[in-house]
Amino acid sequence: MTGTPRPPDSAPAAFGPAAFQLVLLRRMADFQPGLAEEARRRLGASLAQQREANKRWQAMVRSPRSRGALARYRSVLGPPQAVESRAIGDLTCEALLWPVPLWPDLRFEVLAAPDGAVWNEWLVRAPGVPGPVLESPQDLRPWSATVDEVSRAFAPVRPMEGTAPTRWRLAFTASGRGCVAEFTYGLLQEVSVQPDRG
Repeated sequence: MTGTPRPPDSAPAAFGPAAFQLVLLRRMADFQPGLAEEARRRLGASLAQQREANKRWQAMVRSPRSRGALARYRSVLGPPQAVESRAIGDLTCEALLWPVPLWPDLRFEVLAAPDGAVWNEWLVRAPGVPGPVLESPQDLRPWSATVDEVSRAFAPVRPMEGTAPTRWRLAFTASGRGCVAEFTYGLLQEVSVQPDRG
């Protein structure tokens, strides 16, 4: 006698782009819980589904049988939308770009060395899409800009150590005031601005 078959909907869903976006949102919720919750609802996912997605992602990252970060992204996100050559110093590496439905104007970029090692993984502006106009601290709204865009707009900037592997921080001056911008997966989360002493 065989056991009762499991209903099809009880089987674990494939870990794909939608689940990966939940992982991105889980980290961004540390800074912007309201925006992250709204985005999660747009994906039609519950908090339990988000926790499960994050748990499965962490298991893949930490697995001793992991095939490496680049292979993991390919298996989760599918074939990249574009692959570009990028010169960094004396090395030519590959930038692989995937669409991110939550942010249509952005792409998830993985920068891979010639040996396949992943150097960087973050959100960037999609090729050909104009970025925001950044002139003052008031222009730096959450989720409005990427690390590259803030770096160019307020050069020179001073990179600072992030508080987690997926975070970046930049210190710079805008409108004569010192600022520190916090990023998660390369997307701006918040900016602290020194008080105006004028």
